Amino acid sequence: MPAQYATADAAPRLTCEQTRIQITQRTPRWERKKELDLTDALDFWSAAGSAANVAMQMSWPEVGYGVAESRVESGSLMHHPWKRLRTTAQYLAVAILGTQEERDAYREAVNVAHRQVRSTEDSPVKYNAFNRELQLWVAACLFIFYEDTHQLLHGAMTEEQAETFYQSAITIGTTLQVLEDQWPATRKDFDAYWNTACERIEMDDFVRNYILHLLDLKMINVIPRLILAPLLKFLTNGFLAPVFREQMGLEWSDEDRRRFEHLFLFVSFVNRFIPRFIRTYNYTVLMKDLRRRIKRNKSIL
Repeated sequence: MPAQYATADAAPRLTCEQTRIQITQRTPRWERKKELDLTDALDFWSAAGSAANVAMQMSWPEVGYGVAESRVESGSLMHHPWKRLRTTAQYLAVAILGTQEERDAYREAVNVAHRQVRSTEDSPVKYNAFNRELQLWVAACLFIFYEDTHQLLHGAMTEEQAETFYQSAITIGTTLQVLEDQWPATRKDFDAYWNTACERIEMDDFVRNYILHLLDLKMINVIPRLILAPLLKFLTNGFLAPVFREQMGLEWSDEDRRRFEHLFLFVSFVNRFIPRFIRTYNYTVLMKDLRRRIKRNKSIL
């Protein structure tokens, strides 16, 4: 594992063909806005890429062990999966839609939990949830999540749309400890950071097995598990770039890619006829819940 965190100072050894999903068939762009921002990516279909994004985040050893070894049982994905799903989705909702006061409140709540997420003497790698470089990596993965799902559902962005979309994503990181000047200045700079950062990914058996356990949905009832786990594995594989699949030991054929692309061509077509307020209703519910908790001084997490 590289000893230092990623910077974009040197030319990256990896390319976007290795670090990003490669899609050969996309739906034609069906929204004509000249400028886009992260609110345009809010859509309940984007949940299809959630598990893949968790795997991406955990592919940095410090994040992987921080999640797998976490002593915060109340927020554990394996012990309380539905609560963890709610709090993670709510963080994204407030980062994108919330006021600065709401972001500050959520930051403080997360900080309380993060104070317990630090390595012990027995941990193979040293980590601290307050490390800004680790948080930047997680925020970068979340940006990839929104960019990938948005383009699968709405078509490829122009360079101008991609830039405004990217610039609006900074709050994904700054809602926690990421500083504004840490966020790569332009969309092109982000590619350089991302390809360099992907040079650090490394999974050992402990982290890999934790993720595979997650994909097997071992934490939920056996009946929905048997129905949902095969689909989750397929979607997760499709949302992972080659460099991540290699670390996971997953195979992805041209036939798999075609099935994945055809699925989203169909979903994108259906999506055109679903009103936006329905497609974003989950975010509306999350923000209402957050505001109710803040107003009543209830626990946010």
